[in-house]
Amino acid sequence: MTDNPEAAGSAPGRRWHPAPAIRLSVALHAASALTLVIQPALWAWVVMALAANHLILIGAVFWPRGAFLGPNITRLPAEAVARREIVLTFDDGPDPELTPQVLALLDRYRMKASFFCIGEKAEAFPEIVKEIARRGHSVENHSARHSYAFAFYGLSRLAREVDAAQSIIGRITGRAPGFFRAPAGFRNPLLDLVLAKRGLRYVSWTRRGYDTVCRDPRVVIDKLTGGLAAGDVLLLHDGSAARTAQGQAMVLAVLPLLLERLRRQGLKSVGLRTALELP
Repeated sequence: MTDNPEAAGSAPGRRWHPAPAIRLSVALHAASALTLVIQPALWAWVVMALAANHLILIGAVFWPRGAFLGPNITRLPAEAVARREIVLTFDDGPDPELTPQVLALLDRYRMKASFFCIGEKAEAFPEIVKEIARRGHSVENHSARHSYAFAFYGLSRLAREVDAAQSIIGRITGRAPGFFRAPAGFRNPLLDLVLAKRGLRYVSWTRRGYDTVCRDPRVVIDKLTGGLAAGDVLLLHDGSAARTAQGQAMVLAVLPLLLERLRRQGLKSVGLRTALELP
């Protein structure tokens, strides 16, 4: 694992504070080891306690909006709410067909967004990544390869995935990402340690439209706009997009409706750095 955050193009690291679930797990393992030394006959109870602990951790992995495994940005701070801001985020790009059309729609409505890019795709389509940044959007880290096994990687492999994407995006745009989102939102219990060393902040969402699996634009827009309010973080995909029954990419079917809804409600989409008032 890279211990020097500068090597990965990241901001200076922050001090890591283990999440409650991690502290509890470590304490339970230590207590279990001590119990086996003092009272070996209680081995069955120790096994059950450890099994329950691991089931809880697995549940936390598959709870994308939870904070049991570390800090998690699911909504914007009060200052952004007062400014009537939301953040549109786009995952799994860049895509040579869809991303330029998404950028054109955002320009038409004068909205900004944050694009969580996969490192390998960014490397394959660097000009699109440059164009995202040139138009004033932020480019963030969505891992190097978007493996669905990401949540079960060991510490060194986790660090390599984060660092590779960080380096690729930083080299292309001239600015390393400040935020990270795990593939599919499935969060590794060790991830926060890796992110802390690199000065990265974890982001999930307030609501998502399931636009990678749903083929009905009305369902997607209803999920995104039900209870829509200032401070929301919304998730769409400019990569891995589902198609409507007519063959249109879901993000292109939904985004104009969503942007029009934002305008009617007096809401403005900005990038994460702007919303959180980061330099």
